[in-house]
Amino acid sequence: MTRTVYCGVDFHARMQTVAYCDTTDGEIHLVQLEHRKDDIRGFYSQFTGEVIVGLEASGYSSWFEAMLDEIGHTVWMGHAAEIRRRANWRQKNDRRDAELILEIMLRGDFPQIQRHSRESVEILRMLRYRGRLIKIRTMISNNLKAIAISSGLTEKTRMLSRTSQGRLKAARLTEAHKHQSEDLMMLLGPLNETITKADRWLKQKTLIDERVKLVMTHPGVGPLTGLAIVHTLEPFNRFTRQRAVVAYVGLDPMERSSAEKRRYLGISKAGSRLLRFLLGEAAHVAVRTDPELKQFYERVAKRRGKSKATVAAARKLLIRCWLMLRNNIDYAQFRSRGVEARLAPHIGRPSVPVG
Repeated sequence: MTRTVYCGVDFHARMQTVAYCDTTDGEIHLVQLEHRKDDIRGFYSQFTGEVIVGLEASGYSSWFEAMLDEIGHTVWMGHAAEIRRRANWRQKNDRRDAELILEIMLRGDFPQIQRHSRESVEILRMLRYRGRLIKIRTMISNNLKAIAISSGLTEKTRMLSRTSQGRLKAARLTEAHKHQSEDLMMLLGPLNETITKADRWLKQKTLIDERVKLVMTHPGVGPLTGLAIVHTLEPFNRFTRQRAVVAYVGLDPMERSSAEKRRYLGISKAGSRLLRFLLGEAAHVAVRTDPELKQFYERVAKRRGKSKATVAAARKLLIRCWLMLRNNIDYAQFRSRGVEARLAPHIGRPSVPVG
C-alpha cells in the first residue's frame, strides 16, 4: 500500500493549525504552529512519501506554497466558500476548520482551484503594483489640480506636464497651498521614474512571450491587458465553455428570479479586479476600431446605456482573446474563421426554384 500523508491546514498570516493523517495507520493528529517561533520547514520536511497539503486560497500563503514546492510536497488550493459550505456544524474555529479541510481531502471531495505558475504570480504582482502607483499619481495630480482651481487657474488637463506645473508655480498661492504644491510636485519625479521602471520590466516580459504577442493582434489589447489576460487565464484549455471564462473573471451577470418575478443584478465581480479594469479600458479602444464590436456596443448602448455596453464589450473582448489563445490564432485568423462560420449555413444549400 502506498503511503500518503494528508495535511489540512487552516492558514493565517502569523500562524496555522494543521490536522494531518498518515494513511498507513489512519490516525489524525492536530498541531498549531506559529510562523515566527516554530520551524515550519522542519515540520513539513519530516513527512516522507507522497504528501498532500490542502488549504484555503488566501493572499498571504505564497511563501508557504513556495516552501512546500521546494520540499517536493503537493499543494491543493481550495475554494474557501465551497469548503465552508461543506461544514455540517455551526461552530467555527481553527481546529474545526483544519479538521474540515482534512475530512474533505480524505473523502475525495476537495474543491480544488487552479494555481498560477510562479512566473504568472510575479507578473500579476507587478501589474497590480503598477496599478497602485498609477492610482497614487492620479491622487497627486487631482490634488494639484484642486489647488490650481482654488488659486484662480482654469486647468482642464492633469497636472503632470511641466507647463501646467510651471503655471501653478507662477500663480499667487497661499502659504499652505504653496507648501502643499511644492511637496506634491517633488513626489511626482521619483514616482514617474518608478512607473517607468515597472513599465520597462513588463515590456521585457511582453517581448519574450509569444502568447501575449498573439492576443495583442486584437485591436485595443495592449501589453498590459495582454499580460493580464494570458497570466490570469492560463492554462487556457481548462475552460470548456465561454461562460466559464466569463465567470472566472467576474464579468458574468447575476440574476435573482423566482416565478413571475424577474430581478437582474450587476456582474458578479468574483474574479480578478485588475483584469476587469484593463478589459474595460481596452474595450473603449476596441469598439472604435473593430466594426463588429462597434456595432454590438452601439446596439447595447441604445438599450442599456454606455456603461453597461462597455461591460458587455469587455466581456465579448475577453471571450475573443480566450478563443484566440486556445486555438493559437491571431486576430486576422479569428476574423476569417468567424466569417466562414457565418457563411457555413448558406454554403452548399440546394437552389430552390422560383415560381
